[in-house]
Amino acid sequence: MAGVLLALSLLIGSVAPVAAQAPQSASDDVGVGIRLVDAPVSRRDDERAHRYIIDHVKPGQQIRRRIAVTNLSDTQQRVQLYPAAAAVDKDGFTFAPGRSGNELTRWVTLEHSELVLAPDETAKVWTEITVGNDATADEHYGVIWAEISPERDPSQQVRNAARAGVRVYLSVGPGGEPPSDFRIKGLTATRAAEDVPVVTAHVHNTGKRALDLTGKLALSNGPGGLSAGPFNVKVGTLGPGHSTLAKTTLDPRLPDGVWTAQLALASGLVKRQTTSRITLGTPQKADHRGGNTSMAILTVGSLASAAVTALLAAYAYRRRNR
Repeated sequence: MAGVLLALSLLIGSVAPVAAQAPQSASDDVGVGIRLVDAPVSRRDDERAHRYIIDHVKPGQQIRRRIAVTNLSDTQQRVQLYPAAAAVDKDGFTFAPGRSGNELTRWVTLEHSELVLAPDETAKVWTEITVGNDATADEHYGVIWAEISPERDPSQQVRNAARAGVRVYLSVGPGGEPPSDFRIKGLTATRAAEDVPVVTAHVHNTGKRALDLTGKLALSNGPGGLSAGPFNVKVGTLGPGHSTLAKTTLDPRLPDGVWTAQLALASGLVKRQTTSRITLGTPQKADHRGGNTSMAILTVGSLASAAVTALLAAYAYRRRNR
């Protein structure tokens, strides 16, 4: 099952239309696309807020979001709409199976739970999230799914469903929004399988909200003054207090040697970068045996040269005496 996760978020009383992104098919045979129609004015420069529903609210507060669902197949389809649970753990953003719920999904009300759409038809649906007065103070995760279930084939026991969803990152608690931040350290390089160079960095979420990290890696001051990149870096979703490795695969044709690597990562408006000198390839180790052999050859050669010089001097002395 493939999923398309396209979302744009909306803030209460302060919204603006955004450029619509083209929905993508969730299946080769049956396709459904979903996105949000509006984005918060206060987060208009936040690229992450143009992909997911991200907000901070107080208990008892309500927010409304308008989503657009598109039938991408070439036949009429019946589309089911529903919220389901999600989590952020060591494996990143993970989806609960089926229609499993959590505290967040109990707060979600959809204007329509089912749509009948003609080919390429799009329908817009209001979604309300009314946070409970006794809501747990924390960041809550979920997904608003649009699902198409093909007609059951009597000859087959398994029926596959295609669905696409909008992620929800909803922080709940009194006061202002909790901080988001992260730290990068330990930039190193190695050559992996098939001699492919890989640059690795340790990333730690030091804030109070989940992050969706992407970025760029650029190389400069390499052998012969070469530069390379930038290369795309995708870290994924990183929960508060969690750490992960950001790995960047480079071009196998890059020569071994010392380079200056600059790694820049961002999650929304939170941006950090680090610069370090790295070495591609295995550094040459000193061959002590080879060094001793060379020294021995040099010593023997020096002794032989000294002996020849002494013999020539003695021969010249004897001729002068005669």
